[in-house]
Amino acid sequence: MIRNITLIKAKSGHDRAQMEEVLTELRDMRIPGLTRLWAGSDLGLREGNWDYGIVADLEDQDAYRRYDTDAEHNRIRAELPPLVEQIARCQIEA
Repeated sequence: MIRNITLIKAKSGHDRAQMEEVLTELRDMRIPGLTRLWAGSDLGLREGNWDYGIVADLEDQDAYRRYDTDAEHNRIRAELPPLVEQIARCQIEA
């Protein structure tokens, strides 16, 4: 299994409602091989955390590649630039 971890640092003054809509769209995606996806805002339990996190579990590397190139996923990702200062990604075997 591949776990894709994404951390988002939002732009100061970003539209939080719009970001929540993007996260909801991500949670609602249905892509073959995507077994689970969590997306939400940081709880603020530790100073210095990033603002949002997304964790996607995928069956294997082929499923990750489908997820990464999926047209709907890329449409949703295209909504992020006005909201985001920085994004960090990592894929690990889980």
